[in-house]
Amino acid sequence: MPGDIPVIQSDRGGQVTYHGPGQQVMYVLLNLKRRKLGVRELVTLLEQTVVNTLAELGIEAHPRADAPGVYVGEKKICSLGLRIRRGCSFHGLALNVNMDLSPFLRINPCGYAGMEMAKISQWKPEATTNNIAPRLLENILALLNNPDTSNILPLNSIHQWPNLHWVITHNTC
Repeated sequence: MPGDIPVIQSDRGGQVTYHGPGQQVMYVLLNLKRRKLGVRELVTLLEQTVVNTLAELGIEAHPRADAPGVYVGEKKICSLGLRIRRGCSFHGLALNVNMDLSPFLRINPCGYAGMEMAKISQWKPEATTNNIAPRLLENILALLNNPDTSNILPLNSIHQWPNLHWVITHNTC
């Protein structure tokens, strides 16, 4: 890929994506066996978390059966990338909040040629990762039936990715 953005190989599904400033990334580490969740149910849970978060902002969004993620109209606003190993989930979702979308023009997002991307700030200019992250967290906890919040690890002060605010672990692997 031309340009100055490093390309990093990952062990998650979802093909090629871009991560950058203004994107809210949330990793969800779950023991799917203990929670009695299948992979499709986990994907649905992550998509519904984003749909609910966007609905709170007055943005009508939806998943698509033919292309995982969350969409506003035909534009993708949230990408999913997961790895399941020994019944445990790794990686998670990336919600475009107030980022520069132009790097997506250099790739086929999630393997889909011509996929147009969207960001929350197109509808809500005041949106930032700081005011979206708590809503996202609240919504996923509600869908997980409010697991013990002691398993939520704040990361923004101890790592190099300021857009990754929390890793959620539940019934850890």
